[in-house]
Amino acid sequence: MEYPAAPRTDLVDTLHGVAVADPFRALENADDPATRAWVDAENALTRRLLDTPRRETLIARLSELHRVPRASVPAVRGERLFFLENDGTRNQAVLYMQVAGGSRLVAGERRDRDVLVDPSALDAGGTTAITVFEPDERGDRVVYGVSRHGSDVQELLIHDVSRGSTLADRLQWVKFASIAWWRDGFFYTRYPQPGAVAPEHEQYFCQVWFHRVGDPQAADRLVYHRPDAPEVVFDVDVTSDDGHLVITSRRGASDDAEIHLVRLKPDTTGPTDVASGFSRTGALPLVAGFTSGWHFVGSADGRLYFRTDADAPFGRIVRFDLSRLEAPAVIVAESRDTIVDAMIAGGRLIVSSLRNASSRLERRSLDGGDAQEIALPGLGTIVGLAGEAANARAFLTFTSFTTPPAILSIENDRAVPIDRVSLPFDPDQYVTEQVWYPSKDGTPISMFLIRGRESPAGPAKSADFRANLAIPTPGSGSATPVPVLLTGYGGFNISLTPTFDPSDFLWLDAGGALAVANLRGGGEYGDAWHKAGMRERKQTVFDDFIAAAEWLRTSGRAAPGRIAIEGGSNGGLLVAACMVQRPDLFGAVVCRVPVADMLRYHLFTVGRFWIPEYGCADHADEFAFLYRYSPYHQVKDGVAYPPTLVMTADTDDRVAPGMAKKFAARVQGAAPGDAGPILLRVETRAGHGAGKPITKQIDEQADLYAFLFSYLTRTSASEQ
Repeated sequence: MEYPAAPRTDLVDTLHGVAVADPFRALENADDPATRAWVDAENALTRRLLDTPRRETLIARLSELHRVPRASVPAVRGERLFFLENDGTRNQAVLYMQVAGGSRLVAGERRDRDVLVDPSALDAGGTTAITVFEPDERGDRVVYGVSRHGSDVQELLIHDVSRGSTLADRLQWVKFASIAWWRDGFFYTRYPQPGAVAPEHEQYFCQVWFHRVGDPQAADRLVYHRPDAPEVVFDVDVTSDDGHLVITSRRGASDDAEIHLVRLKPDTTGPTDVASGFSRTGALPLVAGFTSGWHFVGSADGRLYFRTDADAPFGRIVRFDLSRLEAPAVIVAESRDTIVDAMIAGGRLIVSSLRNASSRLERRSLDGGDAQEIALPGLGTIVGLAGEAANARAFLTFTSFTTPPAILSIENDRAVPIDRVSLPFDPDQYVTEQVWYPSKDGTPISMFLIRGRESPAGPAKSADFRANLAIPTPGSGSATPVPVLLTGYGGFNISLTPTFDPSDFLWLDAGGALAVANLRGGGEYGDAWHKAGMRERKQTVFDDFIAAAEWLRTSGRAAPGRIAIEGGSNGGLLVAACMVQRPDLFGAVVCRVPVADMLRYHLFTVGRFWIPEYGCADHADEFAFLYRYSPYHQVKDGVAYPPTLVMTADTDDRVAPGMAKKFAARVQGAAPGDAGPILLRVETRAGHGAGKPITKQIDEQADLYAFLFSYLTRTSASEQ
């Protein structure tokens, strides 16, 4: 295989006394003509190898599989329910409002809904997405944020429900928006206006502002900021009595937080209600120190409820009394289940937790007693909860490996779907099991395995589909060796729980199995589980993932030589590090939008937000452990790395695409001629992943599976 010649230099940095080569640094500059020419040549090579007649079969089946409704977490306002949903025929989800029939929505019956905002009207090309929405307290107006071409940058607009139109308000310089209505306006988070800070700082210095509906953005009032802490970001909430603004400050992507309160004046109206230009000392500190995770749950009767891992790695719920502001009372004590979400609805606490990496739900009194379990449809994930403090109606969004995200109504002791949906597959034809395997240090790690249920023909349509893809039909039995696609994440306290992806059924129907490993660094088993896989302990995450592949092989679950690994973002770092450390273990690698250069990641986009998780190479002790596993720097010349597809996007403003380019170029240059192939796919007009139109999702997934079916399955077990 001859690869396009990448721009290359003999650049060597000396970092803390260590000579560090960076031969492909020129690829960090996306606008350099040499970089553009190389990317074009790489994309052409990828297209030449993947654009086969088989790919058209994949496109057709993926288009069928995507035709399922997928709903967001709703917002409840009286009898109105607001949510985003995509029925699979549109590029982007539509913002809907649905009104209850009678006193509540009728479970299992599809109700009429009103289209509030359809992004296709904003962008016929399908690359504009609604990424956030927040109705006011009556449901008369909805703030919504739009993102273009997959960017994290958002523009906030306001939809007037009664008029059926969008107002003239336009709020800019917003990313990762947090929004809280108050009277005739709302608090929101944004970043400095360009020119107010140096260009390299425009991604930092988050601020809290108040916007009055109808005013120009220039009239907005600055409420709170931290000019001394550029990496701190804020969440905003208003208490149910409109008396206080709750500001949660976090260090970048960390859960560790401080809490401040701003008292809102109850006896006047208009913008004078909000103090202008609050500094750090202009708000009352409730929690200080950035030592633990804190999340606002809600308020009732002058009391504030939070979930926290302070002195409780699995989480607990505590309550502050605003009349005294002394140490909080414990309302829900820590248990062996990991508390991940909670809300107040109808004067009761609704608590969502994880037990062995899948969701459970219970209702409690506001004092934490009278616990009642609420039955869920099965093993799956509660994506989020929705309700109002004084409204007994409560909802959640639920998903599983075989169930698309759907809104469920909490009815007494069970949660039931509010709508009927039809699926292009039979969920009963697939089975999910959970297994445990030992990591390198002996720690038990859980993993989900998903496969087609055995029958003479396998899952629906799978026999013909296997024939089209030249994949042999597996034998019977849960331990039958088959090709396995193994995925993981292992970072930022994020949990990998049962989640729906329509493209999974293409792989399952072709006779493959899926494996989802719950690695340390995630949040499945509490804060201690997360901390066991961060900073200087990051190698533990890679050990957990490598051990998963070894267990699949030695247990007979995976066909010899047929384990593919896949991951994106921090998961892209995971698969890149593991393929470099154990190239012999994997039959193919799909590495999406990876953080691949651990010595320079913090210099781009919002990379400084990740320093609490990874560490920073500017410090000698942290440089040492980052350099030991940094995928780009640990590629070895002459090693036959497995077939690899590196995927990124030209407008990714979360993880700089230059890292993926450098990693692909380094592996291509290192591998012997008979290895690989090592392919690079650079998407255009797309970002890190959020808001990607369905047509682009299908196109990307078709390439992923075309790659796997061509290079993971082309070699027989005897040849491995």
